[in-house]
Amino acid sequence: MRQKVVCITGSTDGIGRAAALQSAEAGASVILHGRSRERLEEVKKEITLCTGSPRVSVIQADFASLGEVAAMADSLRAGNDSIDVLINNAGVYMDRRELTIDGFETTFAVNYLAHFYLTTLLEPLLLKSGARIINVSSVDHLSAGFDAGNMQGEQLYTGYGAYAFSKLCNVMFTVEHAERLRGKGVTVNTLDPGVLATKLLHAGWPMIGQDPVYGGEALVWLAFSGEAGTMSGCYFENNHPASYSPLAEEPQLRCQLWNISEEMVGRIDT
Repeated sequence: MRQKVVCITGSTDGIGRAAALQSAEAGASVILHGRSRERLEEVKKEITLCTGSPRVSVIQADFASLGEVAAMADSLRAGNDSIDVLINNAGVYMDRRELTIDGFETTFAVNYLAHFYLTTLLEPLLLKSGARIINVSSVDHLSAGFDAGNMQGEQLYTGYGAYAFSKLCNVMFTVEHAERLRGKGVTVNTLDPGVLATKLLHAGWPMIGQDPVYGGEALVWLAFSGEAGTMSGCYFENNHPASYSPLAEEPQLRCQLWNISEEMVGRIDT
């Protein structure tokens, strides 16, 4: 594999960390992202020691702040001629409704809106690179509905409902973005990484889960395999295209989500 540049959000733990390690082992230049500078440096050191790769860098940003997301995009554009793979993986599970500094519900903001903002800000660089964009979703997206009047849990909030809705948004964003980028050399896909033993799983479910390494392998397959490079706008389970929520097949709903998202990030004074 030629040396590629891979940026993975939420890569100091769980499947993001696993994918970062595996990408470095495959010879890619890896950009780690996380909220904690200390944890970023720890994981960078771990991956460098395990792989011997000198091509591991870090970028710090709290996805509960769209201002920090914008600053992250600025830094990535300034520091890189190309980003070949963008893996939008960072996520949270919140039992209680909390608002970010920007006034958005935290699960929605971190799991979806921050990634929408980062990806669209980086789009010129991603187009130049002919990149692969991978948005981490979940099978739980199938249980979510789409209510424009309750996107922030204003009317009804449950931790699971907010999580499932954020993952539906990731699928809808994937399908819509793939359509908008059709024929431009960029692929956009999403996946359910499986039931994995991550902090997020333990925050929301009384389950054990598999080793996160399996989720990392699924991300790396989408990032580098020749087969995945021929597909766009797909939702994957176990490295195979699978059916996704019928809501994501509705162009009007996808455009509504896109327009609402643009309006939301447009409020931010960076």
